[in-house]
Amino acid sequence: LETIGTLLGCSAGAAVCGLLFAAFKLGLLYQLFHKTETKSPRHGGESVAEVLRAHGVKYVFTLVGGHISPVLVACEKVGIRIVDTRHEATAVFAADAVARLSGTVGVAAVTAGPGLTNTVTAVKNAQMAESPLLLIGGAAGTLLKGRGALQDIDQMSLFKPLCKFCASIRTVREIVPTVRKALAVAQSGTPGPVFIEFPIDTLYPYHLVSKEFTVKNPPKGLMGKIITWYLNNHLMNLFAGAWETRDVSPLPVDIPQATDDQVQRCIELVSRAKKPVILLGSQATLPPTPADDVRLSTCLPCSNSMSRGMLGKNSPIHIRQNRRDALKEADLVLLAGTVCDFRLSYGRVLNRRSKIIAVNRDKTQLLKNSDLFWKPTIAVQGDAGSFLVRLSKGLKGYSCPKEWPQSLKAGDVTKENANRAKANEKTEHHLNPLKVLHQVDELMAEDSIIVADGGDFVGSAAYILRPRGPLQWLDPGAFGTLGVGGGFALGAKLCRPESEVWIVYGDGSSGYSVAEFDTFGRHKTPVIAVVGNDACWSQISREQVPMLGSNVACGLAFTDYHIVADGFGGKGYLVGREDEDRLNDIIRQAQKETQEGKATLLNVLIGKTNFREGSISV
Repeated sequence: LETIGTLLGCSAGAAVCGLLFAAFKLGLLYQLFHKTETKSPRHGGESVAEVLRAHGVKYVFTLVGGHISPVLVACEKVGIRIVDTRHEATAVFAADAVARLSGTVGVAAVTAGPGLTNTVTAVKNAQMAESPLLLIGGAAGTLLKGRGALQDIDQMSLFKPLCKFCASIRTVREIVPTVRKALAVAQSGTPGPVFIEFPIDTLYPYHLVSKEFTVKNPPKGLMGKIITWYLNNHLMNLFAGAWETRDVSPLPVDIPQATDDQVQRCIELVSRAKKPVILLGSQATLPPTPADDVRLSTCLPCSNSMSRGMLGKNSPIHIRQNRRDALKEADLVLLAGTVCDFRLSYGRVLNRRSKIIAVNRDKTQLLKNSDLFWKPTIAVQGDAGSFLVRLSKGLKGYSCPKEWPQSLKAGDVTKENANRAKANEKTEHHLNPLKVLHQVDELMAEDSIIVADGGDFVGSAAYILRPRGPLQWLDPGAFGTLGVGGGFALGAKLCRPESEVWIVYGDGSSGYSVAEFDTFGRHKTPVIAVVGNDACWSQISREQVPMLGSNVACGLAFTDYHIVADGFGGKGYLVGREDEDRLNDIIRQAQKETQEGKATLLNVLIGKTNFREGSISV
């Protein structure tokens, strides 16, 4: 009898626990203490807007959809500018550019299903480029997921591998804390994209959502009553406590820093070096240290292909052309946010006799391939920009032998003179692309921001065009993505409206975003695009033809991209060999048109050269 009593007592306890758990899951306990304001006209989009405004967000990029309309309307009402694009990927690329140039989180909002799937490449690009970005996505209603609703797919599984943080809103009261957390996570540690999906019934006001929860002909009897009660309770819980005052201010951002001991060890190592070289990665441009502070603190010879422009266009310690030779001779290499991936031949370009200091926020990237081709002398998991400033302060009075940077710079000058000689050669057809790029470089304004979007033509531009300062060169990064041009330029022009913004397009890559000339016109963001038009996917053709004997799928046409720009409301110019003598005048005219508010496109017909011969695209 005692055993039976014990079992009954346990069963009763379990039943009580089960009921309490069910009450918690159904929101009954929460509703006991928090009111549902059924007469309130407010909606979840307003909560999103409040948090974004409190975090200093100035722009939300979008391609409109019914799932997310409340977010867009609310943001506009609180003074956040809504910038709509012609493709969802462009919206994310634009948010990426804003994140890089402003030091805040870039924000894009797109509709459910195909709206979100269209962003996947751009989100992955942001992940690999370490850009803090918030992607807001619509979703099917909370009770309709998996039931065949319009545009309903498993979005969370799609974005979890791409984002640092993913969340699906279940009630309106969750919006504020979830958005605050997402924005903090995006900026903490190694920055990157975060994703929040908003079921449509968490964004619209109660009176509209309640209509969807009304069952016109519920089943009779007990089952009908249960269904009616369940739907009504779900609705009440959805909005319970929705409009209670909540803190919308930014949460603390966690940024890893080098220890004092690590910095001191590095100071001692560098102070003994005779031939030091710094490889500046894009992490050196991240907040909290301003890029100008990093630039001013840099006193050692630098190569910065991954953070171009950091030292300006004519710095005596900036090595643009002969990085590989510099690394072979260096006795110390400082990898400041630079990763030993394909861009450094997985570490094989590093001299095994060199002392190597590696600094990176991400432990995996910090030690990538170190077990194969290289080994750090000191590995520091921390912020590269602040590390360089602290290192510089500790090196007061130190300078490497003058002959070292002078010899490196002399090699640069020799290479650049050779490039200029190559630019003066006549191509069999059309214009020499190197000459075009040299003339663009000479005429572009000092405040210009260069957006690189392409293969062969852009690969050449990387050797010729000289970014004038920090954050004045935007390229995709390690993912090598085509199609960033329109979005990056849009974001850049909004952040720096007084600056010239140049898109350097290949003719292939221009096809991805030339439709954004419509966006440039509607949102008064005039940019200048230069299309290197050789009627070919030349980056691929240059290796496919000699290796495999076929140009299949590489051929394009000398398409009238200038007319396409005209059709989208811009101004287009066709530039061929007959225009060679007046190319400078055409560029100046394009600059003038842009200053007057018209986005312009130079469709430059270019010929073939053997510049960069032997480079490969894989």
